[in-house]
Amino acid sequence: MRRPSWSVLALLLPLAVPAGAQTASPWHEGQNYFRIEPAQPTNVPAGKVEVTEVFSFACPACNLFYPVADRIRESLPANAVMDYVSAAFNPDEDWPVFQRAYYAAHALGIATKTHDAMFNAVWKTGELAVVDQVTGRLKSPAPDIEDVARFYHRMTGVGEQQFLSAANSFSVGLDMRRADAYITTCGVDETPTIIVNGKYRLTVASAGGYDQTIELIKWLVAAESQ
Repeated sequence: MRRPSWSVLALLLPLAVPAGAQTASPWHEGQNYFRIEPAQPTNVPAGKVEVTEVFSFACPACNLFYPVADRIRESLPANAVMDYVSAAFNPDEDWPVFQRAYYAAHALGIATKTHDAMFNAVWKTGELAVVDQVTGRLKSPAPDIEDVARFYHRMTGVGEQQFLSAANSFSVGLDMRRADAYITTCGVDETPTIIVNGKYRLTVASAGGYDQTIELIKWLVAAESQ
């Protein structure tokens, strides 16, 4: 939402320029993916390649994309790690609440196992819906962090007050500010957006579709692995 085989090609590509291979590669910098300058530090060990999805649980395009994100994670080589940055740039649709919820869940160690379930609660079951499933209008009032705490308690057994304490903690607030700064620095203006190793930004539209997004990410990861 707004705001030939690689093993053969890799032998021919200049090691320092993943966007190189301008005649051999179907992917083009400035068209299919965009360089982030300055490149951002990653949160993975040396030798690993980071693949980051910038998303929101309240984003309808991210809801359509999350099965694709699961495919991306499953298709990555052993040296690549997928993670997530939650966006809050659409407050009218409750994104800041879901950003706070994500980082609270992350702090409590329950974010990974509840990731897909959160999308389902917003867009399928309606438990945390931001849009009325009958009228198509934004719900008023929108879900608040207490509603989200009840959801996580039901899904994981984490106490509601424990979740709320995490959600309102200094560390989660800091995580939110870091996410906002990262999104701005990387030039992200829509979700879902994928960042590869803090250096390259792409979207489904720039890649040309869901399957192309997966292939482009794998190509950039392979280039970064040289």
